[in-house]
Amino acid sequence: MVVKKIANHEGYIFAGILMVIGTSLKLLFNVKIDSDWFWFIAGVALVIEGIMNSSKQKQFNNKFKVVSKEEYEKLWGSIENQEKKK
Repeated sequence: MVVKKIANHEGYIFAGILMVIGTSLKLLFNVKIDSDWFWFIAGVALVIEGIMNSSKQKQFNNKFKVVSKEEYEKLWGSIENQEKKK
C-alpha cells in the first residue's frame, strides 16, 4: 500500500521540483550543495518512475493478452492469407 502511495505522479513531480530548487539555489545564490544530493534525488525519481511503469505494465498485461505471431496463426491462420481474403 505504501508503494502505491509513493509510486504515483506526485512523488515524481516532487523529486523534480526538489532538483529544480536545489539547482536554482546553487546557481543564483551560490549555495554550496554537494552534487551527490542532486544525483540522489535523480535516483529516487528514477525509482519512482520505474515503479509507476512497472505497475502500468502489469495493469496492461492483465487487461490484454499479448499473442505471438505463432499463436495467432494457430488460431486464425496466416496473416498473408487473411489479407488476400480482403
